[in-house]
Amino acid sequence: MSRYFGTDGARGRANDTLTLDMAVRIGQYLGWYYSKERHAKLLIGKDTRLSGDMFEMALAAGASSAGAEVYLLDVCPTPSVSYLVQHEGFDCGMMVSASHNPFYDNGIKLFNHLGMKMNPAVEEEIEDYIDGKTDIDMAINEALGHVIYWQEGLTIYEEWLKSLIDCDFKGMKIALDLANGSATSCAACVLRDLGAEAKVIHSEANGVNINTDCGSTHPEALQKLVREGKFQAGFAFDGDADRLIAVDEDGNLITGDHTMYICGCDMHDHHTLNDNKVVTTVMSNLGLYRALDRRGIEYEQTQVGDKYVFECMNENNYSIGGEQSGHIIFKEYANTGDGLLTAMQLLKVMKKTGKSLKELSEDLFIYPQLLINVEVKDKQQALHDEGLLKEVKAVEDALGRDGRILVRPSGTEPLVRVMVEAKSDELCERYVNQVVNYIKTKGL
Repeated sequence: MSRYFGTDGARGRANDTLTLDMAVRIGQYLGWYYSKERHAKLLIGKDTRLSGDMFEMALAAGASSAGAEVYLLDVCPTPSVSYLVQHEGFDCGMMVSASHNPFYDNGIKLFNHLGMKMNPAVEEEIEDYIDGKTDIDMAINEALGHVIYWQEGLTIYEEWLKSLIDCDFKGMKIALDLANGSATSCAACVLRDLGAEAKVIHSEANGVNINTDCGSTHPEALQKLVREGKFQAGFAFDGDADRLIAVDEDGNLITGDHTMYICGCDMHDHHTLNDNKVVTTVMSNLGLYRALDRRGIEYEQTQVGDKYVFECMNENNYSIGGEQSGHIIFKEYANTGDGLLTAMQLLKVMKKTGKSLKELSEDLFIYPQLLINVEVKDKQQALHDEGLLKEVKAVEDALGRDGRILVRPSGTEPLVRVMVEAKSDELCERYVNQVVNYIKTKGL
C-alpha cells in the first residue's frame, strides 16, 4: 500500500498532509537518483493554485541540492511536462497540481524520461527517503546543481500541438472555460492561431479560484454561454488541463464517452484505429458500448484510473482510450491525457466532416445512471457477502441487456459504490436502493 503516492502522484492539503519538507525530499531523491553519473536534467511545471510557487521552489531546491539542473516551466498544462520530458532530453518531470481539486489541495505528479507516469518502484524508494528509512549524499562544490527559468519550453509544446492538425479552424466560433487553471497559459492562443474565433471565460487566475464553480467539473456557465451566444462548441478544462468536457451547440454535455465515440468512429472510418479497439474504464456508460457495437468497433475495459487505461493501451498499441470524466489519451501523439489536444481532435473531426458535435454523437444514447456511496465496516468483506452477491445477481437478471449494475470499493475511503445504469431514472433509483438497503439493513 502506497504511503504518499497514489495513481496520480502525491496529493493532499497544502502544508497539512502534503508538506514543504515532503516536496524538498522528493526533489532531493530525484536529483540524486538521476545525477549519479552526471548532472541530471529535471523539468518542473505547475498550475495556478496558491501553493504552487512554494512546492515548485521546494522541489527545485531539493533537486539542485542533490546535483540536478532544474528547468522551471512555470504555469503550464500537465501534458506539456509529459511531452517536453520525452522530446527535450529530460531525465524526469514533476508537475505541481491537484488537477480538479480545490485550491487548498495540491499534488506532485512524476513522469519518467518517456513522459509516462513514474515507475511505482521509484515512488516507493522516494517514500522510504521521506520517512527517513534511507539516506542519500548531497552534492557539494561543483557537483551542486542550478535552476533555469525555461518558459520557452511552453512555446515548443504549443508549436508541436499546432503541427498535429492538417486543417485550420477558420469560421469556427467556440467558447472556452479555462477553469482559472493551467489552460490559461496556452489554450486560447493555440486555437486562435489555428483560426478559431474563441471567447474565453474563467481566465483570471488568482491562486484561489482554480476549479471554483467552473471548468470540467462545473460546466454550467459554459453551457449557458454556448446556448445564448450561438457558438458551435464549447470546451471546459480541468485545473491542470489534462481533461476536457465539451459542449455541443445546444449546450448539451459532450463527456469523455462522447469524445471516445466521436474520435473512435472517425479513426475507424479512416482505418487508423489499431486493432479496431477503444479502451474505457468500467465506469463508461453502457450506451457507449451499445453504440460501438452498432459501428462494429470493439473495446476493452480497465479499472478506474487513466493510469490503467494507458497501461492497457501501451501494452497493446491501441490508438484511443479514456475516462468518462474527459481524460482522453491519443496514443499516436501522447502518453497522457491532454485537454487541448482533445479539443483540437474534436474540432478537426467537425471541420472535416462538416458536422456538429450533436450530429457526430446522435447515435449515442447515454443511459441514465445513479451512483450511491455506502459506508461499510470492511470493504472487501462486504463485497464477498453471499447475500449481497445474490441481490446484485437479481438486479443483473432484471436489467438484462437494458442496463447494468456495478458494485465496487472506494480506493481511499471505507465505502462501497453502487452504480446502476438503466433506461429510466426510476429504474436506476429502484435497483440502486434495492442493493443499498440490503447493505444498510445487514450492517455490512
